[in-house]
Amino acid sequence: MAVTKNRIAKNLQTIRVSIDEACQRIGRDPSEVHIVGVSKSVEPDTIRNLVEAGQFDIAESRVQQLVDRMDDITGWVSRRRSELPKPIRWHMIGHLQRNKVRAILGKVCLIHSVDSLRLAEEISTRAKAEDIPFVNVLLQVNCSMEDQKYGCAVGAAESLGEEMSQMPHIRLCGLMTMGPLKRAEGEPRNSFRRLRELFTDMKTNRNVGEHFAHLSMGMSNDYITAVEEGATIVRIGSSLFE
Repeated sequence: MAVTKNRIAKNLQTIRVSIDEACQRIGRDPSEVHIVGVSKSVEPDTIRNLVEAGQFDIAESRVQQLVDRMDDITGWVSRRRSELPKPIRWHMIGHLQRNKVRAILGKVCLIHSVDSLRLAEEISTRAKAEDIPFVNVLLQVNCSMEDQKYGCAVGAAESLGEEMSQMPHIRLCGLMTMGPLKRAEGEPRNSFRRLRELFTDMKTNRNVGEHFAHLSMGMSNDYITAVEEGATIVRIGSSLFE
């Protein structure tokens, strides 16, 4: 059963208030923090209700699911275009295989999960072939150092980020990480703080370009901590639909 627009709107307001309060505690401007709704297993009608509730940035973690979602609501968006204040912006947040790059180029506004030089090279090469001037990406870093996590090692991030920023069709917009899967491995705050420190070092010491501005970190169970540690993008799924 689809989650109603009113329920989503109420949840979205609760999330925004929590972000505002977190920003107030540490002296941040809440407008610096952007919510990306992670739809995952919800029904197409729920995604439509999410958009009508005012959430226009939507993410998927699997390529085929992202393409299917876009196809599901394309007609609805076209019919409602005059009523919607802005277009939907799709984000790719899950692990991206090189052979799936072509399927999402030109369809997403931001790829959060670039974690290797070979993947970045594939994106740049494909973008050139399809006459796409640039692709907005984030470098995913495994700050919790868990073997089951994707993301480059912390120690490799600075040099990899510098290489990516020199690619002709890549626009490096910042860094992404996920909190630890096992809380015994360390609190999410430690991972988020490490990413913020890495971001600051890269911004200061590396040639990462003028668009290097975002920290994508924090999900439904830890986004408040992420905001306190400097997140500019939080990826919220279950808290929107509960």
